[in-house]
This record gives sequence, C-alpha cells and structure tokens, in this order.
Amino acid sequence: MKHLLLFVYILSSCLYAQNSIFETKNDKDNLYTFAEYANAGSLDFDIQDIINDSKLRYEPLESDNHSVGFTTDNYWLRFKIKNSSENTSVYYLETARPITDIANLFQISKESIQHFKSGDKIPFESKQVNHRSTVFKLTLPPQETQQIYIHLKSDGETINLPLKLYSESGFLLMNYKQQLFLGLFYGLLFLGGIIYLFFYSSLKEKSFLYYGFYVFSIGFMQAALDGFLHEFMFPNAGYFNDRAVLITALLSNFFLLKYCEHFLRVRQLLKPVLKGFNVIYGIIAVLFIMLFISPATLKIAYPISNLNGLFSLLLILATIFTMRYRRITIDPYFSFGILFLVIGLLGFVMNNLSLLPNNFLTLNSAKFGSGFEVIFLSLSMTNLIRLLRLEKEESQLEALKKSEEISELKTYFMSNMSHELRTPINAIMGIAEHELATQQNNENRKPYEIIKNASLSLLSNVNDIIDFEKIENNELQLCPDDFNPSIKLNQISNNWKAEAQRKGLEYTFEMDAEIPATINADAERFIQIVNNVLSNAVKYTETGGVLFKLSCTKQPNDLCRFSFQISDTGIGIPPEAKETIFDSFNQMKQDHKRQFGGIGLGLTIVKHIVKLFEGTIHIESNPNKGTDVFIDLTVKSTAEERIIITQQTTNDIPLHILIVEDNKLNQMIMRKILSSLPNVTFAVANNGQEALDTLKRDVYDLVLMDLQMPIMDGYEATRIIRSGELGSTINNIPIIAVTADALQETRKRVLDLGMNDYMTKPVDRDLLFKKIYACSFDKTNKEELDNEDTESLKIA
Repeated sequence: MKHLLLFVYILSSCLYAQNSIFETKNDKDNLYTFAEYANAGSLDFDIQDIINDSKLRYEPLESDNHSVGFTTDNYWLRFKIKNSSENTSVYYLETARPITDIANLFQISKESIQHFKSGDKIPFESKQVNHRSTVFKLTLPPQETQQIYIHLKSDGETINLPLKLYSESGFLLMNYKQQLFLGLFYGLLFLGGIIYLFFYSSLKEKSFLYYGFYVFSIGFMQAALDGFLHEFMFPNAGYFNDRAVLITALLSNFFLLKYCEHFLRVRQLLKPVLKGFNVIYGIIAVLFIMLFISPATLKIAYPISNLNGLFSLLLILATIFTMRYRRITIDPYFSFGILFLVIGLLGFVMNNLSLLPNNFLTLNSAKFGSGFEVIFLSLSMTNLIRLLRLEKEESQLEALKKSEEISELKTYFMSNMSHELRTPINAIMGIAEHELATQQNNENRKPYEIIKNASLSLLSNVNDIIDFEKIENNELQLCPDDFNPSIKLNQISNNWKAEAQRKGLEYTFEMDAEIPATINADAERFIQIVNNVLSNAVKYTETGGVLFKLSCTKQPNDLCRFSFQISDTGIGIPPEAKETIFDSFNQMKQDHKRQFGGIGLGLTIVKHIVKLFEGTIHIESNPNKGTDVFIDLTVKSTAEERIIITQQTTNDIPLHILIVEDNKLNQMIMRKILSSLPNVTFAVANNGQEALDTLKRDVYDLVLMDLQMPIMDGYEATRIIRSGELGSTINNIPIIAVTADALQETRKRVLDLGMNDYMTKPVDRDLLFKKIYACSFDKTNKEELDNEDTESLKIA
C-alpha cells in the first residue's frame, strides 16, 4: 500500500507539478513565484484527493500576499522546495492571516506524508508552532526536493495567500522586530484609552468616554487580527473566538461614530447629518445580531461590516467638509487624525485585495493609520480639554457672578422680610405694652399679656430665621455692650412664666443673689440663648413643671461664669435623636405631627451663639421623663456706674425730636413713647424728602430715622444731611436709625453712613431713651452715657 501511494504521488507530481523548484540556498527569492493555488469550492478534499484529483485548476500567485477576498471556499496552495545544502535545514513558513480558521500543511517526501496544523479554529496548543501567526516549521533533508500542500479555509473572512520562508535566525529577528513594533502600538492604544477614560471620570464630557472606548475597541480588533486574542484570551478557540474580529470591528465602528458625533457637536450644529449617523447605528445593530444567527448570516456580515466601516468614514469626511463649507470651526488635529485613519484603512483594504505590494508598510498600514490617528486625535482632545477648561472658568465666573447676585437678592429679601415682619410686630407690641402700663385690672391685662407673649414668640422665630441665614454665611457676630442681666433675665422669665401657667404648669425661677449688676456682653444674644431653651421647655411639657435656675461664680480678671439649668418634665429626647438634636430643622425629623409648633431652629441657634460666647452646652434627657439643659457662659462684669436721670435732670434737657417714619401704626407707637418723656417735643415726617424739608424749616436736636420708606429712604436722606448740603448745623445733627431691618450688614451700613446709633423694632422703650440721651448730652458726658445700662435709666 505504501508503495502504491508513492507511485500515485510520483505520477501526479509529473502531471501537475510546476517546472520550477524553490531552492532554499537562495531564500531571498520570492517563494510565491514558485507556487500556485486552486479553489476547491465547498468540496472538503483530503490530501489524497488533492494529489489524485486532476480536475483542480491551479493558477500562479499574483503577488507575495495574494488575496482571494471574502470567502468560505476551500483553497489549496502547492509548491516544491529543495534543500540544496549538504545538511538538514530547518525553516519557518508563515502563511495566511492569523485569523484564518483552518490552515493545514502537508509535507510530502519520498517516504511519507507529514501533516501539520495551524489556524484559530483549533486550540492554540494544537498548533505545530505555538505562535500567534499561521506558522509552520519545515525540516528539510539535505539534497532533497519535497512537495508542499497547504489547505486554507475561513468562515467568510478574507483569505490571503502569503508565503514567507525564514531561517531560524531570520525568524527570531523578524519576531523581535514585530514584538517591538506591536508593543509600541498596543502600548500607545492602552495608554490613550486609560487616559481619556480618566478624563471622562473627571470632566464628564462624553467625547472622552466614547474616544476611550473606541481606542480600546481598536486595540482589541487589532489584537484579534494579529492572533493575540486566540493566544491569550481564547486559547481553546470556540464560539466567541470565531466572532472576535467582527464584534470588535463593529464596536470600534460604533464608538468612532459616537465620538465624532459628540466631538463635532453634530446634534447641535448639523442636525440633518445626524440622520446619517442614526442609519449606520441601525446597520451596526443589525450586523451585530447577524453574528449570532447562523453561519450563513455570519458569512454575509463580513463584507457588509467592511462596507459599513467604509461608509462610516465617508460620512465622517462628509461631515467635516460640510462644517468647513459652513465655516464652522473644526480642530485641525481632528481632521488630520481622520485623514490618517482613512489612509491607513484604505491601504489595509488595498493590500488585502493585492492592489498594493506586500511590505512592512502596507501590511501594517491599518496599525500606522490607527496609531497616527490616536496621536492626532489625542492632540485634538487636548485642545478640547483646554476649551473645556476655558468654558469651565467662564462658567465659574458666571456662576460666581450669579452667586453674588443671588447673595445680594437673598440679603435684600432677608432685610425686606425682617422689615415687613418687625414693622407690624412693633405696632402690636407697642399697643400691648401701652395697655399693660395703663390697665390696672388683672382681668383686663390678660388679653394684652397674651398678645405680648405671642408677639415675642413670633419675634423670636423671625430672629431665628435671620440668624440661621447669618450662621450659614458665617456672618453671625456678637455686639457687646454694658447691661443689667438681672432685669433682662427677669423679663424673659416672666414672659415664659405666664405661658407656663396658662398651660397649667408649675414654673420656678431661682437666681443667684451674687449676680453682678452690670456685665459687658451682647444683651440680645445673651437673652436669645435663654429664650430659645425656655421656649422648648414650656413647649414640649404638657404636665408637671419647668425649672429655670441660675448660679453665678466669680472668677479672676473681673470675669463671671453664669451657669444656667433649665429643666422640664416634658416628652424628653429619644436616644437615637440625641446626636442630631442640634441639627437645623431637627423637629421635622421627629414624628410630632406638628403638635408643638416652632420652626426647628432654636437649639441650632443656641449652639452657635454659645460657641461665639466660648461657652458650653450639655443636654441630658430621658423619653417621657423630661430634659435638663446645662449652659455655662463666661462674661466680663463691669463696675456699676449708673447715671440716674431724675425729674430735675430731664427738665434741664429740653429736646425737639424729628420722627421720620412712613408707617402710621409705628408713628402712633413712637408718639406714645415720646409723649411719656417730659420736656420732649416732636414732629413726624412721612419719608426722607419730607424730613429734609422739615429740617430746613425748623431746628431739631435729634432725628429718629426709619430706613425703608417711599420717595426717599433713610439712607439717602442721611447721606444728604451728612454731606453738608443743608448747612453745617444740620450736618452734625444726631441721627438714630430705628428700623425693622435687623441684619448685621444694615447696622454696619448705617454706622458707616454717619448715623450715630442703631436700634431695631419692636422698639424697646428704655433702650430708646438711653440712646436719645446718649446722643443729646454734651460730648464731655457722652462717653459716660454710652456705658449706661438700658434699665438703669429711671424716668420720673
């Protein structure tokens, strides 16, 4: 049988073999010129069929990288090779593309037929040579000619028929050069992809996202074409390895289009062109589905995917030319990048079709095109980063400008809200206090006490809202002054005592007898701390009682530590809520069904004010048993230097005062307050312009100036007075701002404008008297009067 096979082989060789034989001693010659190929169609011949079949028509190879196009046919190559040396030689033959499914080599000698396997349809370890490319190792005996047959088949991908023969040293050198080139190429792609995905995570610009994915998909597609995916990711071949090239090609096509769409802002600048992009997206989706339907649809997907890629490039080029025609600015690096990509892919396709010679440049034209494209598109992305940075800086400036405008609007709103709320409160409290001072019958006094307490509660909420806004902006400040803490604490205690008794609660107030008569601190904030805590104690207690206790400890350097304890038998605080008790709007987090009212800012304000006082606050509480609040504040006690203003002294100080106020109720309140002062006369102006006209007609000792008024406000009127336009006498007249605007900025503004003092509505009668006389006395007495406590003024 063996002899029969040899006879058949010799006969067939005589009939069909080429006249020329490739001699290995001259391996610089082109092997393809000694070879020929035949198309066996769908017929799956074995080597014996090929040797015996006289019907196969062999044709010479037209180039050293002859391409037969996209096909699923079986192709056979044959050539004779002779080792003309005296020694056995080893050569490496590289043929086909790394992604060719089946590559079988048959080496026929006088005595045997050797069969070697390659291709990416078999496990990588089953290849004769474990190399990413389709490589066979040929061992040639000395002075012997052998017939070589190569069988190639694919699933629809292009089949190329290169024949490259290398000596062992030549093969090693070729591999070294390839690894160097491929390492640079893939390293560039990997670095580019990683960098732009990082840029996307930072800038959230979708161009970076799609470009990063595009670079990675290009890298994987090239890795599939070069056989790296088969070697490292799918060594057992299989389903996904068969489709890896098309999957990565379609993904790279999609991400390239998405990148160009976003980078060129097609949706914004060329909306009609967007339809072309959407059509190709649809084709890509259909092709992706075709990969997994059947071998027949997979076969069709190969040429259509290539054509679709070509159309995609044409669409991108058309978009660029259209934008240039419309004089829309395009980054020049982007245009160069796309140009190199087109040139590289055209070179790749033309090489596959044997329209370009087979050399290092043409074989790697797609890699060169992609590499230069990545470089130039990266430069274009760098320009995009610069533009984004400039846009971000501009947007930040715009945002800063808007923030400042919003801040100004917010300040205006808070100022206006303070004015609009405090104005009616001033009138209500003024009437209530007047009636309380005149009514002797306790039954008649109760309604006015309720009105006053309700007004104080509302005023407290208004103050909390304004203070919260200051806390958010880190603008809350203390304004120290001398005052009598005993009188202030008794007043606030009496207010909440009345409310507690109205609810049927026991109320106890214990104050240390050693409390100093005068301290230097912010009286409003000092009382606000106590008011807010007492408010909670009374509010959250339905049965039992409230204890307000104050002890005072003297310390060196005229310092005095006030220790407050405010205890109640109310609902208490759940353990899980203690950590957030000082959070703003904390009440809204509790399930009280709005049972207790309030806006939930009291303890937040208290904590910040205590911090400003450099004090401490501590809360102990048990659910349904009650709460104990402990506050320590260290303040400076001052010498008790009281100036007693008696009936004698007031008669010696006749005052003629101008009230500048537009609100009729506030005018009434100011009339009632000033009428209680002996030897004081007054007139009323409805706005700043009337005030200027009145000052021109008559001589006044002092002006009580409202700020927000129609026609001319208090700011403008004060500016004109202080400018000297009305004369030197009027220029120096004392002016006290009496306003419902309680913002810190307002206080600073009026003092900077030249007003002598500032006070807020609702008007504190005693405080108003102090400020009036402090501004009216001679300069020699003025400093002494500035230190006078509000409650130390005794008006006969």
